[in-house]
Amino acid sequence: MAEIDYSKIKILIADDVMLNIVLVKKVLSSRPYQIRTASNGQQTLQAIVEEQPDLLLLDLMMPGIDGFEVIRKIRTGECGNPNMRIVILSALSREEDKVKCLNLGANGYITKPILLPLLLETVNEQIKAIVGSQG
Repeated sequence: MAEIDYSKIKILIADDVMLNIVLVKKVLSSRPYQIRTASNGQQTLQAIVEEQPDLLLLDLMMPGIDGFEVIRKIRTGECGNPNMRIVILSALSREEDKVKCLNLGANGYITKPILLPLLLETVNEQIKAIVGSQG
């Protein structure tokens, strides 16, 4: 497999709590990803249209448009690439919430508080899937 050029990978972090965004950015700073952030559902959808990220790290409980609706809009092709990789980062830990997200089309689900090694491993797996799908 070819070497991955991490500087070409676009990641969008969507969370309404700035501390969570700072934490995730710090964890991902070991690689030169292109990282953009959004603090609500509307900003997230706008950033997806403008940036066409490869991976979305998405909180579910945001003001206005929630994460569930963001997933729905992505998967129906209303914004951006309907095949974009989506990993949920949420305090919602009930099985029903996880199943709902996976049924909507999320590719992964990490509950908060985020275990940093799990976040790194999950992002690495998603990046491999993205690069693999690009041929």
